[in-house]
Order: sequence, then C-alpha cells, then structure tokens
Amino acid sequence: MKRDLISLQDLTRQEISNLLDLTEELKTHKELSHDRLKGKTIALVFQKPSNRTRVSFEVGIAQLGGHCIYLGPEEINLGVRESTADVSKTLSRYLDGIVARTHTHQDIIDLTRHATIPIINGLSDLCHPCQALTDIFSIKEKFGRLEGLTVAYVGDGNNVCHSLMLACTKMGVHINVATPPLYEPKQEMIQIAQSYGQESGAKVLITHSPQEAVQKTNVIYSDTWVSMGQEEETHNRLIAFNDYQVNAELVKLAMSDYIFMHCLPAHRGQEVTDEIIDGGHSIVFDQAENRLHTQKAILIFLLGNTHS
Repeated sequence: MKRDLISLQDLTRQEISNLLDLTEELKTHKELSHDRLKGKTIALVFQKPSNRTRVSFEVGIAQLGGHCIYLGPEEINLGVRESTADVSKTLSRYLDGIVARTHTHQDIIDLTRHATIPIINGLSDLCHPCQALTDIFSIKEKFGRLEGLTVAYVGDGNNVCHSLMLACTKMGVHINVATPPLYEPKQEMIQIAQSYGQESGAKVLITHSPQEAVQKTNVIYSDTWVSMGQEEETHNRLIAFNDYQVNAELVKLAMSDYIFMHCLPAHRGQEVTDEIIDGGHSIVFDQAENRLHTQKAILIFLLGNTHS
C-alpha cells in the first residue's frame, strides 16, 4: 500500500522519531544509502520557483542512486493545460514518485487521490511538512532533545507556521505563535495542534504579542512577511507586521542559549535584522543543509529499496 506525505497528520509520532533518527544516520554516514533509490525515477512537479526545495531534492535523489526529472509550470500547468487527475494518472505510469510544489493544497490532494505512486508535498499554501521535519531535526541536533523545549514563531500564520505547530506538538515541544491580528494560523490547524499537545503534553499559545511569545523561549523562528503570490499585499503587510521584526531588542527576552531559525529566503531588514540572522545564535544555514538529509530520509521511508 502506497504512503504519501501531504501533511504531518500522515505520520505518527513514532514514524517522525524514526525519520529523525534516519536523518541523523544519513547526515553522519552519507555513503550508507547510495543505492536506496536505485532504479527509481522521481519527478519534481513545481508550480512555484524554488531554490532549497528543488536543489535539495535533486541532490538527495541523486545521492540515493535515483533519477530526477524536473517539471516546471511551463511543462505542466496543473488544472490549466491538463486536468490534475489526468496528469496524476499519466505520471503514475512512468514514475515511482512525485514531489509536488503547488499553489493550492487542493492540487496536492487531487494529485494524491488519482496517483498510484507516493506523493510528497514539497509546499502548498496550507502545509510545508518537509520543512517542519527539517526544523525539528535541526532543533534536536542543537539541543540533544525535543520534549519540553519551547519554540516561538513570530510572523505570518502561514504554511510554515501550520506544519511547525503540528511537528512541535506531536513531539512534545511547546509552541508560541505571535502574529498581527487577521494573520493568525488557520483555526483548524490550531485545533489539530492542540489535540496533539493533549497527547504529548505540549502547549500551544496564540498571541498578538511578540514579546509574550519570545519570553524565556529556546527557539525563535521567523519567516517572510510576504510569500510568493502575495506581492499585491506587500504594502499592507509591511504595515501590519512592522512590530514583528526579530531584532536585538526582542531576542533579549529569550533564553541565553536560544537559537534563531528561518526557512529562507529571508528579507533582511524586514522580519529579521542582519545582526540576528548572521549572529552566533543563528542556525539558518545548518537548517538549510538539513533539508537535504531530512528529505533523503523521507524518500527512503516512502520509496526506498529494502536493502541498504
């Protein structure tokens, strides 16, 4: 039976824990997994441009012995040039798996519904599960544990925020989310995170105060205020988010050994200052590197040959 990764709702806590262990093994011993995708062909079906997601998946697939095909919007314009269902059914006849980066979450759902091969959500407007798995791996790598830590997310309640909330609460990590009014995470995602927190002991705080969110936290996480496709909202967003910059004054409220995270690309001088993103507490480029190792673990979990 095929498995997909559309949201972190698709994984149990134990499966996430296993993926984190596998990620660590792959990062430490890169030579151990060179044939885990031998004979497999995976397509990257991307409606949006990408740096980290595309390169890390292409390199990861190659390092695992597989073959990668990139299909951008000029080749496949889901639902426009051809129905998503027809694309999914056709590609299932050629490929062993698809990594999809779409505008809407519904496109991911439609791809999955009609595919007979595993689908990995490389980003949708609702979720970014590969990023969130990378994030909690990066946190565990720095602190040696997850349970009982507190993450403060400051910014837009977007897809990155949604998946980070689910990852944290599944793994026993408290999460404080500070957004301007009207930019909170979707209520359905808050409720799912709260339900996971009831099982793991993790608490979820939703606030409009960055200071409240960051108080005595172990991790400060920021993301762009204006995501792809929101350019027409730039003026209003810059006004709304003006008090949500992660800067030297805000980070004083965190624990002395806090780490700063950002999924990139960063708009320096907006959501974060150079002083913070380039400072000694920042792990953003370790975090970026870890996309490669985490996604290799995901590929092995969903598509890997049983031998090593």
